[in-house]
Amino acid sequence: MPRLQRFLLHLLLIVSLPALLVTLLSLLTAQIWWLKLLDFPRFQLLLVHLAGLLGLGLLLVLGRRQQQTTRRWVLGLNLVGVAVQLYFLLPYLPLAPRPVPDATAAEAADTTARLRLLEANVLQKNNRADLLLARVARQRPDLVLALETDQRWVTALRPLRRTYPYFIELPRPNTYGMVLYSRLPLIGPRVYDFQEPGVPTIITDVRLPNGRLVRLYAVHPSPPVPSHHPTSLSQPNRVLLQVGRRVGQHPGPALVLGDFNDVSWSSPTRTFEASGELSNVRRGRGMFSTFNATSWAMRWPLDHLFVTQEFRLVRLERLPDIGSDHFPLLAEVVLAK
Repeated sequence: MPRLQRFLLHLLLIVSLPALLVTLLSLLTAQIWWLKLLDFPRFQLLLVHLAGLLGLGLLLVLGRRQQQTTRRWVLGLNLVGVAVQLYFLLPYLPLAPRPVPDATAAEAADTTARLRLLEANVLQKNNRADLLLARVARQRPDLVLALETDQRWVTALRPLRRTYPYFIELPRPNTYGMVLYSRLPLIGPRVYDFQEPGVPTIITDVRLPNGRLVRLYAVHPSPPVPSHHPTSLSQPNRVLLQVGRRVGQHPGPALVLGDFNDVSWSSPTRTFEASGELSNVRRGRGMFSTFNATSWAMRWPLDHLFVTQEFRLVRLERLPDIGSDHFPLLAEVVLAK
């Protein structure tokens, strides 16, 4: 038994060391693509460190207190790892402060100021457009934003034109196509390639039933993988910088919706929020991890909604699978000011 306990203790040390190394490397801000990807699995690394502490606790209960130096190393490594990961994750867990307040019953009842949004990265090679169409029919959002839409997807989604008479269709063969369908009038829509050609951003005003205008920014920046998108490292948050600057220059209610190809707690995303103009509706409500829909173990929040201070949140939900590697994100907000 003591031999087994020593083996398990050293196994905990062997697991804890690389886990903490990855945790510490993820704190570096150097523009190296694989370092940036280490920012993604914070929740998974938190579970590894918590499992290390739990395993150590069980060994202390079940075994004799030998190998004190090794035990201290296991304890220290995992305590540091837990502290680092919680620093990033706590703001997104339930009971944390909510910078976007919940709508009151009276605010939620004002249908003239409510806006229901459905965003989905459809996965360009996915053939199940019927699943997305069924989800739209069931949820009846006011706005539908679909990403990774090539011409085949645009053709498959054209039935939406019957109930969404205002639309912008930007098919692209490079997985950065984008379509926006709306029940509400789209005023002055514009398309920009902030980061590189072929990676569009839509900016448009949306007229609510009460006549007020809301500015919508639909985004899908490229990921930090230089083999396909060299500018995603040299200009890692160019899309968010440009959008944030325009939100600051245009007073009034605004929303930023899309697949950021980045997690809520990354440096670019937190910098985007730190300006004070926009807030992440996830904060204080949960992870709502939308990617990867094909893996229960490796999931993180890549699809986001940021809103200005005029909004209150009525509903936030991750919708069921539509055959993509992303789950759709459904949000309902109300303009309260």
